[in-house]
Amino acid sequence: MNYEQNPFPPGDPDRHQLWEMLVRRDIDAFLAGDWSLVAEDFVAEHFLGIHGHFLASPDSWRLAFPTVEAYREEWLRQAAETAQTHFAEPLREALFRATNLRDIDVRGERAVLHKKFDGRIRKADGTDLRLDWQTLYFCSKRGGRWRITGFLGYIPRRLG
Repeated sequence: MNYEQNPFPPGDPDRHQLWEMLVRRDIDAFLAGDWSLVAEDFVAEHFLGIHGHFLASPDSWRLAFPTVEAYREEWLRQAAETAQTHFAEPLREALFRATNLRDIDVRGERAVLHKKFDGRIRKADGTDLRLDWQTLYFCSKRGGRWRITGFLGYIPRRLG
């Protein structure tokens, strides 16, 4: 299976564009540690990011990213930490393999996307990096382009 292949054909332009933004561009920018590659994907004036702390109870979820800038700092921190980790397999391929974005609900100019992470990436020291969470992205179409207005992230992949 080719995990890098967009599952949405160009004939489904909204879902195709959303997948490209939140999978391919996000992975490539993250691995490069280059926020400028994704900066235009956000609507800064309306952004809101909630961190679920990998806990199933909504009472534990917190507004950790009240601005795009706050999220950018955490994203860059995670990218730098990942860049310092030595992996025993190609990281880009492993991230594509562990990422699933197939549930995309589009209603006019708004969309909700269910991005799930499920996999293990072998580290050079013999341990695994376990990816097991999901993020719900909220997007809006602006000027013919989809952009992220917020997310509810780092929540268990399986709730309940």
